[in-house]
Amino acid sequence: MRLVPASARARRDRRTASRARLFLGVTAVAVLTVVAGCRVPGTAGGYSSQHVSGTINVGAIPGVGDVPLYLALQSGAFRQTGLTVHVISYSSISSELRDLQAGKIQVAYGDYGNMFYAQAHALAAGGKNGLNMMIVADGYDAAPNTMEVLTLPNSGIVTPKNLQGKTIGTTEPQLMSMSTAGQPYSLETVATQSVLNNDNVDLTRVHWLPVASGPALIGALADHQVSAILATEPTIFQAESQLGAVPVVDSATGATANLPLDGYFALRSFASKDGAQLDAFRSALETGQAAASQQAPVRAALEHSVGMSMSDASLVTLGIYPTSVNASDLQRVVSLMFFFNAIPSVNGSQLSVQGMIYH
Repeated sequence: MRLVPASARARRDRRTASRARLFLGVTAVAVLTVVAGCRVPGTAGGYSSQHVSGTINVGAIPGVGDVPLYLALQSGAFRQTGLTVHVISYSSISSELRDLQAGKIQVAYGDYGNMFYAQAHALAAGGKNGLNMMIVADGYDAAPNTMEVLTLPNSGIVTPKNLQGKTIGTTEPQLMSMSTAGQPYSLETVATQSVLNNDNVDLTRVHWLPVASGPALIGALADHQVSAILATEPTIFQAESQLGAVPVVDSATGATANLPLDGYFALRSFASKDGAQLDAFRSALETGQAAASQQAPVRAALEHSVGMSMSDASLVTLGIYPTSVNASDLQRVVSLMFFFNAIPSVNGSQLSVQGMIYH
């Protein structure tokens, strides 16, 4: 059995006690129902009444946010509509978007920061690169303790202002630019700067250091290469359990509370030509999103999509899996990015989300 530092254990127990009780109280039969690929009770009504045929390839970077996609796949929701859906794993948004434009995938799951950044750049250039996307579905929204700045115990960093003059490790930028020192280059850094700004932290004195991945982030903190790290789940749980890391900032509070993080996108040309397939896909996906309101299926699916053990999956803090798209909430993402100069203007204005939503 893995030993967990006392400080991490106390924080983990405080944050997840109710969720752990819920998880342990669900029968094994309920968990096995989803994993075995049976229909999730109560979700059949989400299936499209129109039977279609065809194949949709979905690009996704496996993680906590896209678990409902796998739940819908395992439950047979896509098959019930007549669709054949294949999920293709990617390691970067850029490779996803290349294949989306090339027609190798028809739907791309990605974080709103990079997707909106790519769309704004395309429109600012007159659409010359051919990238014209629509938002098919909202996938994952932030909740308390799902995006945090953490540091080592006894680091002396106990308030947001203590981060002034310090270096925070974050995952490397993908599409968003890091042309100016201190400029946010991901949705996580944008959200964190918003919270720090509200706490009267001098943002010019907070330094970001790109680091390769979750394990590398934890290693950088352990080796004192950085004073703190900005992480999401499951890296938060891993940093707490391995290092006893403690949170200093919850990046999903105030203006960033319930901030939309990830969504599903398709090219406008595909939506115009194959709308019936996209309708069926979205309807079936909604059954997975609805099933994710039950903690046990999500945590069981994390074993397969992320490769976590059941015990670890039962302690990860989960965000929100919405079943509808809210244009004003999504516009908040663009507005935050625009405020911190992390996204270009389109004809002198912010990118409009309303015109991107697939109906």
